[in-house]
Amino acid sequence: MALEKDVDCPACGETHSFYRTAATTLHLGEKTKWRCPECGFGYIEINGISTLSA
Repeated sequence: MALEKDVDCPACGETHSFYRTAATTLHLGEKTKWRCPECGFGYIEINGISTLSA
């Protein structure tokens, strides 16, 4: 898994390289936490499903 990925940050309004801050395996799949280095906004993905608003 990558340690960073480009995401449109809803808090900054710009695209930034979010950094993976944590990852663990659950019964639902892999849970990964991502954080924006500019503003600190974070979101979670579980098995590829994101909590990031569209």
